[in-house]
Amino acid sequence: MNFSAFTLGIEEEYMVLDPQTRELRSHEQKIVEQAQKVIKDKVKAEMHQAVVEVGTQICANIEEAYEDVKLLRHTIFQIAGELGYGIGAAGTHPFSKWEKQLITDHPRYFELVNEMQDAARSNLIFGLHVHVGMENREMALHIANSARYFLPHIFALSTNSPFWEGRNTGFKSFRTKVFDKFPRTGIPDYFASIEEYDNYIKLLVKTNCIDNAKKVWWDLRVHPFFNTVEFRICDVPLTLDETITMASLFQAVCAKIYKLRMQNLNFIIYNRALVNENKWRASRYGIDGNLIDFGKEMEVNTRALIYELLDFVDDVLNDLGTRSSAVTGTERILSGGTGADKQLKVVEDGGDLTAVVDYIQSRFLA
Repeated sequence: MNFSAFTLGIEEEYMVLDPQTRELRSHEQKIVEQAQKVIKDKVKAEMHQAVVEVGTQICANIEEAYEDVKLLRHTIFQIAGELGYGIGAAGTHPFSKWEKQLITDHPRYFELVNEMQDAARSNLIFGLHVHVGMENREMALHIANSARYFLPHIFALSTNSPFWEGRNTGFKSFRTKVFDKFPRTGIPDYFASIEEYDNYIKLLVKTNCIDNAKKVWWDLRVHPFFNTVEFRICDVPLTLDETITMASLFQAVCAKIYKLRMQNLNFIIYNRALVNENKWRASRYGIDGNLIDFGKEMEVNTRALIYELLDFVDDVLNDLGTRSSAVTGTERILSGGTGADKQLKVVEDGGDLTAVVDYIQSRFLA
């Protein structure tokens, strides 16, 4: 089957670090200014000055995505080093205080802080966004409705934020708990048609809830301007390989649901409240807990359900060219642990949170 429409775009958010203290450090957009000379509009500032965001071009396949993310990571790492900064990728910084971080001087960010107050100021988190191209927005919505079920499974593999402001939170992904303070976040509702979705957005704009559709920050959304499904649930992974694994899985889920649609079949639709139960478990336990199998109406080991996910998408991986990045990459995480597991291991082995930051930095180009 031809899956050429399922292009990829990947966005990552990186933390800027002080090499001496290992705390987050404002770079005053110096990294962005220098990087734009090399990678143009693939890099941009974020609300907090200790964050750098990068985004790939539209990639035809996973090989292009790999090379593009690799280029972005190496470019930002090199430029940051030349300017006297460190760079790392984790969903939260282990001990820096958000209260000390500066907001980027831009009307959009000041407007957001004015509206959200401390919910925005404290939103010092780092995520991974994966865009999967679609032939049209109607198909994008159909796929998004079904793909919601698989969000906790892939999210569990990405968990990479166990620490927050110097504490072990007990969560494998505390980043999602920080972001929950924002409105219009989490698992989206089911929409019966693209018209119903667009009418929802129009109502929010009309009633001054939002001024544009990008202020809908769900874990999965039909992009307001492009024919893509945008997956937003994951912590930014420690390594390039892990990022590519997440992107491969999201692309494979979309391709599988599309293939079912072409065969007049569909994956069962579960409501938002049920999927949220699995999201909470994934954020708390990562790959080491149980998720709910709603078809069997019972708890199942998370690793077993992730292997079921691999079985579910198996017949599209060869056509996508992602068997290695999806299957081998997932198995590597299941055997070696997620980013959160590896951060926690540093402490278990006697390291302090400074050592955790050193570990995060050491894995950035791994």
